[in-house]
Amino acid sequence: MCLAVPGQVLSVFEADGARMGKVSFGGVVKDVCLAYLPDISVGDYTIVHVGFALSKIDEATALETLRTFADLGLLDEEFGPPPAPAGAAP
Repeated sequence: MCLAVPGQVLSVFEADGARMGKVSFGGVVKDVCLAYLPDISVGDYTIVHVGFALSKIDEATALETLRTFADLGLLDEEFGPPPAPAGAAP
């Protein structure tokens, strides 16, 4: 399944002439193209589909959607299992 998933922008940078960002999806961090959202900044939430940030959303909506996706197991399906906490045995 290929979802549009909300995430929080952790950093903004440029790569190969494109505006990019590190975006956290409930703890899984991915590089995302921010070219369609020139006014988005660190701390904002966005909806991401296939590596492109499509729109800015409010924090409450993003967190509620992430909880719903997690409850349904859709985040594991999209990103794999969540990372183990630091210091946890493999």
